[in-house]
Amino acid sequence: MTGSKRIYALDTNVLLHDPTSLFRFEEHDVFIPMTVLEELDEKKKGGSEVSRNGRQVSRFINELIERGNGHGISNGLDLSNPQGVSLKRGQAVGKLYFQQRATNGHGKADNLILAAVIELRDQNPDRSVILVTKDINLRIKAKIYGIDAEDYENDRALDDFALLYTGSTGLPEDFWDRHPEVQSWSERGRTFYKVDRGEGEDWHPNQCLFLPGDNSVELRVLQVDEQLATLVLLDDHSHPNHSVWGIAARNREQNFALNVLMDPDVDFVTLLGTAGTGKTLLALAAGLAQVMDQQRYREIIMTRATVSVGEDIGFLPGTEEEKMTPWMGALTDNLEVLANPEEGGSWGRQATNDLLASRIKIRSLNFMRGRTFLSRYLIIDEAQNLTPKQMKTLITRAGPGTKIVCLGNVEQIDTPYLTETTSGLTYAVDRFKNWEHSAHITLRRGERSRLADFASEAL
Repeated sequence: MTGSKRIYALDTNVLLHDPTSLFRFEEHDVFIPMTVLEELDEKKKGGSEVSRNGRQVSRFINELIERGNGHGISNGLDLSNPQGVSLKRGQAVGKLYFQQRATNGHGKADNLILAAVIELRDQNPDRSVILVTKDINLRIKAKIYGIDAEDYENDRALDDFALLYTGSTGLPEDFWDRHPEVQSWSERGRTFYKVDRGEGEDWHPNQCLFLPGDNSVELRVLQVDEQLATLVLLDDHSHPNHSVWGIAARNREQNFALNVLMDPDVDFVTLLGTAGTGKTLLALAAGLAQVMDQQRYREIIMTRATVSVGEDIGFLPGTEEEKMTPWMGALTDNLEVLANPEEGGSWGRQATNDLLASRIKIRSLNFMRGRTFLSRYLIIDEAQNLTPKQMKTLITRAGPGTKIVCLGNVEQIDTPYLTETTSGLTYAVDRFKNWEHSAHITLRRGERSRLADFASEAL
């Protein structure tokens, strides 16, 4: 291995996290220690996402070896794109090298990987050797030994989470003065505006706009092109007469959320917010209104990533729905608010609960592959714990007439190796922001209680 190109040594967790990481280093070379291949072999059995990724890495490597007809392993295999994988990259591709000689000893895998990288660095004094791993402790060990170590960041949706699209923005107080030639018209009880886009007005479809002050107004972008934007006046769901299933918006962002949740033309909605901002309650209220009253959808399907906050309590008995019920405490709590008839006493409440439960199905993420949902209202709770690949698997389940609502708080990620910038929820928000049938709202204000509000700020 000669030349000025860098050599990236990949840890097992990088390949298990993203099987295509082999091909993500452009013209630079990739090195795989023998210990990594052994760990991939251990992880290949099972039906989990990690096992599937392990098998996919082995298939990629086997395809590269077959493409070289078994020759050139010692001289490196060209890392050209595998079949069925399209990657945005230039023409230059690097080579894949393997550890030719097994490291002596039977110690910890991390130490064997470090030994292989140190040997690689000694064999290539004229080249920069970098260990890529998602394991913080291994990066610390590598730095102690003087090895350059980096996190794998190619799958980040954003460089900085603060840059994530929020779904709403304020307008300057002189907005109408800046747009004197506004076309306005009414249609089916709704007011529409068509305005010329000025500088800095980088709007996206279904982005919510608000004009603060005495002449406050709330609008939503319907269509946008290089010059013109079509806006619609939002419904005021904060008024009790326009409540959704008895739930009225308590702040501006909740009103934005209810507007996009109730719009049949918006097929995909993402709601981001900290604990107590009303994500689950708003999504359920809008779902019940459209399933029970408007009969727009057949039923509500609710699912979530089953990642424990503390120690696992072991296997749960019963059917799929019974196993998922302990994970759905948020659903139970919110149904108590939504299914609280003023008349009828305990009998009336029980009848209402039974009726609503018959139209709400709880499903596990583990059995989603291959399914198609027709005319369903699908709520994905705790979506921040999903990887981009899992998010793609779920969203592609949508059949005709189905609406998907993703809820999450990226400050509470429990899945190993996922961060704010690599979460599937962040990925979906960023990739869908320019699609005319999707909407995103970031809920900022907690509405749970003064105790919960203080705790979220002070603790």
